[in-house]
Amino acid sequence: MRVIVVGAGVAGLAVARGLLNAGHEVEIYEEAPELRTAGGSVTLWPAATAILRELKADYSGTGRRLETMESWAVDGRRLFTVDLTEAERRYGHPSVHVARRDLVELLADGMPVTYGVGAEHVVPERAEVRLSDGRTVRGDVLVGADGRRSAVREALWGGDRAKLSGWVTWQGFTTRPTTLTEQARAVMIAGARGLCGLIPAGGGRLLWWFDVKAAPGGPFWDGDPDVAERLRERFRGWADPVPDILETITEIDFFPHHKQPFAAAWGKGPTTLAGDSAHTMPPTMAQGANQALEDAWLLSTAIGGLGSGSGRDELAGALRAYERARSKVVRLPARLAATAITDRQGSFAGLFPDRFATWLYVKWLRRVSTYLLTAS
Repeated sequence: MRVIVVGAGVAGLAVARGLLNAGHEVEIYEEAPELRTAGGSVTLWPAATAILRELKADYSGTGRRLETMESWAVDGRRLFTVDLTEAERRYGHPSVHVARRDLVELLADGMPVTYGVGAEHVVPERAEVRLSDGRTVRGDVLVGADGRRSAVREALWGGDRAKLSGWVTWQGFTTRPTTLTEQARAVMIAGARGLCGLIPAGGGRLLWWFDVKAAPGGPFWDGDPDVAERLRERFRGWADPVPDILETITEIDFFPHHKQPFAAAWGKGPTTLAGDSAHTMPPTMAQGANQALEDAWLLSTAIGGLGSGSGRDELAGALRAYERARSKVVRLPARLAATAITDRQGSFAGLFPDRFATWLYVKWLRRVSTYLLTAS
């Protein structure tokens, strides 16, 4: 079976790996001139690391295994701790924090990607794409994995319906040694001024990020020439190592939070969607990359056993079954992320004893994973 994948992000590369492993012919077309490695880092929960194993993507030398996730008050008081080793014991796979560059390079290894070629016109009913270089390609299946502004989704359902949530993230890495850099702890500090997150990413790097409320064109928005100083003023006096990190800020990445109206139907005929093309969500629940890998795993499972001789109805039925199963699961993290609940956690964090917080999080990880719901 010939599969055309538009987009070489986490979702597109993972779909391609799964289907190539199943013996299918896959072609990936990416608008960017080279692999898109921009961005900070991502936390991969046990289902995602299990899926990477199934995709034969060896992450063992990448990132940092996490053992705890802690919530602090702005003065450094620990409010509660989630024991992530409990989830590792329950599900058999670790939680790992990895730089996005490392993840996409891992997934892209050996993949048949054509760079610098975007989708200009898509015919979903025929799994057909006219590319920006003038070629037209057609497959038995077309997968739109080309992100929030997906050309494939636009051909299916119209333009981008995502809206700004009112929050933004400024983030980057520091290689200056801190008390957290070589540890296995993720820390989130929430207060009235916003949220600071700190997670080791391996290789002597610590990811830092600051979530703040911001409006287009206003303070803290992209293009603000004083954003580094604004962050220093806003988060001055917070617990160590925040002050030292604020002083190290040089390069800094900007990510506005988008929320997308959720649809149960993602595709038509031989065409479907995966990743942000189907369910853009803010980063507040650390689920974007995880849900992209979940899409890839289930889509590869749903159509991996089908051949080129499969009827159009059989193929379309398998794709719609994939969409229904995924939409039932991904709806919850997408909607909860859109509320920015973790950016407001300081108001309720102290209510949870550690054991209860751990129990709740272990249950949550299963609830938002098609893989774990199926396999455990």
